[in-house]
Amino acid sequence: MKAIEQEPIYLPDVEANPQPSPYSDLISVTKAAGREYWQIWHLFAFRPDVTSHLASLTEGVMRGPAPIGAGLRELIAAYTSYINECEFCWRSHAAVAAELLGSDELVQQVLDDVEKSPLPEAEKALLRFARKMTRQLPEMIEEDVKKLRDLGWNDEAIYFTILVVALFNFYNRWITTSGVHPVSKEAHRSHGKRLALSGYEPKNRLAGMRTQRNRRGRPAPTKEAAHSGPTQDRTDSIFRRAK
Repeated sequence: MKAIEQEPIYLPDVEANPQPSPYSDLISVTKAAGREYWQIWHLFAFRPDVTSHLASLTEGVMRGPAPIGAGLRELIAAYTSYINECEFCWRSHAAVAAELLGSDELVQQVLDDVEKSPLPEAEKALLRFARKMTRQLPEMIEEDVKKLRDLGWNDEAIYFTILVVALFNFYNRWITTSGVHPVSKEAHRSHGKRLALSGYEPKNRLAGMRTQRNRRGRPAPTKEAAHSGPTQDRTDSIFRRAK
């Protein structure tokens, strides 16, 4: 199948020289399927000896055990990226957040106007904290942390919020300056669903893609078989606060 043409990133030598790694495999498998791929994979594939550590860090920050759920962490990442006008990042992580939280509408409402969104006050406070940390870093003071603590968030929850915002301020600058382009809305949604399911370790995402590819052409399961496993609860603990 012919690969979809995508606008090149700003670093042609990086794009043209992926090193053997799960990220170079992700690029190859997605291209071979005739689908759009996330160009951030080029940045990871160029020096996997360095970026593999970044992938593991991201997995820990975004998926590791924490007082705030993965869906809320993704929402904070999308909101931080939206503030920084990093279109690739905010579209990607809005798609992941929508998948984990079970609501595209909620995510869009938050991006449009946090204050008018239906989030509880405690979650709004985390996003205000993220906004100030991104836009007014020199003005961050202990009182900002105390406000979150007064709303019921413990230090571990605040620690993870700071990690997410700091990490995505890095990603936004790395991606925008390297010329990583957003993909179509459909491709962001597709990759977002896969990221929500498989997490940030590339080998897990690659395994999921290969499993999906191998299932193509097989007879569809019966209705009974399709629902034979346990029901997955897609509702994230976004409204749960750490006491």
